[in-house]
Amino acid sequence: MNNVADEVVIAHTKHWLEKAVIGLNLCPFAKAPYNKGQVRIAVSHAKHLDGFLEDLDRELQHLLATSPDELATTLLVHPHLFDDFLLFNDVTELADQAILDNQAEGILQIAPFHPAFQFEGTNINDVSNYTNRSPYPTLHLIREDDIVRAAEAFPDASVIFERNIRLLEEMGEDGWQKLGIFNSLVHKSCSQ
Repeated sequence: MNNVADEVVIAHTKHWLEKAVIGLNLCPFAKAPYNKGQVRIAVSHAKHLDGFLEDLDRELQHLLATSPDELATTLLVHPHLFDDFLLFNDVTELADQAILDNQAEGILQIAPFHPAFQFEGTNINDVSNYTNRSPYPTLHLIREDDIVRAAEAFPDASVIFERNIRLLEEMGEDGWQKLGIFNSLVHKSCSQ
């Protein structure tokens, strides 16, 4: 898995966006920027955590320096450094610190996605976890202005989450697998 080509990582990530995030309408705000070509998918090749955090700093600075009309959001993907979800979850705390270090507090936020994502208090196989499962460990860098606009459109965000859970429960594991989101290498780590 260490030699996954960028084109493959990007193709898997786009497939996930198109089939799950947009296709299932898990995030009702993703379709417009994706269709406008305003979603950047950056692949990190860092060999260790420090290098990944440097990549994160670069992507945060790039997003801050680019007009929202040109670039709405960035997905920073690492195909092999964070196979362990608990380790990745710890990294999200460091990512939140990177927001502060880059003077982006109140401007950008980070949302985590992972092949083995698990919300606190859930069983690994709970369908609710699939709302944040992606083909590879991914940090979604989001503009806060977009979150504010989304909150205005959907003042009760729990409605989206509850709808997503109902949809995923109806689909079940078989329905999710039919989407073909995970390649065999990534799905293996998700099922452990």
